[in-house]
Amino acid sequence: MKIGLIREGKVPPDKRVPFTPAQTEEIQQRFPEVTIVCQESPIRCFEDKEYRTHGISVHADVRDCDVLMGIKEVPVDNLIDNKTYLFFSHTIKKQPYNRKLLQAVLAKRIRLIDYEVLKDKLGNRLVAFGRYAGIVGAYNGLWAYGKRHGTFSLRRAHECFDVNDLKLELRKVKLPPIKIILTGAGRVGKGSMETLDSAGIRKVGVYDFLTKKFDEPVYVQLSSADYHSRKEGGAFNREEFHEHPERYTSSFTIFTHVADVLMAGAYWNPKAPVLFTREDMLAPDFKVSVIADITCDIDGSIPSTKRATNIPEPLYDYDPATDQLYPALSNEKYVTVMAVDNLPCELPRSASEEFGQDLINRVLPLLIHEDQDDIIKRATIANQGRLTDAFRYLQDYVAGK
Repeated sequence: MKIGLIREGKVPPDKRVPFTPAQTEEIQQRFPEVTIVCQESPIRCFEDKEYRTHGISVHADVRDCDVLMGIKEVPVDNLIDNKTYLFFSHTIKKQPYNRKLLQAVLAKRIRLIDYEVLKDKLGNRLVAFGRYAGIVGAYNGLWAYGKRHGTFSLRRAHECFDVNDLKLELRKVKLPPIKIILTGAGRVGKGSMETLDSAGIRKVGVYDFLTKKFDEPVYVQLSSADYHSRKEGGAFNREEFHEHPERYTSSFTIFTHVADVLMAGAYWNPKAPVLFTREDMLAPDFKVSVIADITCDIDGSIPSTKRATNIPEPLYDYDPATDQLYPALSNEKYVTVMAVDNLPCELPRSASEEFGQDLINRVLPLLIHEDQDDIIKRATIANQGRLTDAFRYLQDYVAGK
């Protein structure tokens, strides 16, 4: 099998890679039947010469490869007929902006395997960038607080060489005794905890967070059970909440009355109640001044997330009184919002290293050898010009209906 690492073509460009130079060498040692080829790229976080140093051939054309691997969506004009591709296609939720991409995949009889749906038998994802979204998202939240209140100054995350450099930068954080809410306990939540812990911020329980005053900055990590209750009464049931979130109501505002910063890292189901409303933000006891929406659900659970931001301009201000957005740090009455939608791109070297190692250990053996649990099969969206059975629901989407 010949695997090609393709050049990222989406704009703005993504610097991440499926495999680091050292990992490509590891692959060829562990899987002698595999050859890795790298397509020339001026934008990767790892330079072409780094791959050559590890014995990998670098070429402008990779059309002689069997499998082509990237990160973001491949521009339609760059797709090569009859190849196997692995990348994040962002089509499984019928995203309108990628309809033409899936149409082209089918027309070119491409076998498309999507990283997002590579899951084990229990439905757990095998590869993801969630941890680094959490690490960078929480860092950006702290950076934003420092910018807004002038208490300390940090380099931007993308100016750090790697995650270790970023964690050293966190030593500069000098916070007053503020309270920070963190939602989510998955990859994103755990990554956010890494940042907060590295910054020396103490974690406290829900009761203490709500009732006590502290002489140091603290944070609380909330699960769904901490701010949802059944409309009909009775105990919170996690399985019921995941299947029927509409049966629950939100009590999240009890936390916004005491917290200064919100870091949102929990998955939100559109059928679930929102965390709070614009009217809640207008209440005199709404205390949050900085929101780091790591999940970046536009018009979702947080009313101030009205658009995504980008790495060069990560912040904007939101005025709940007018429901309008303004330039960042323009008025102390506004809420400052961080809603960067490609957070792992700020630490591309470290994010790529973890992602690539998971690919090597969890995915490549199935792609190269035997896939007894049909993991690759279940993650294949299209093959030989047709949608696979699990993705037939995309047929109307492809047809433009």
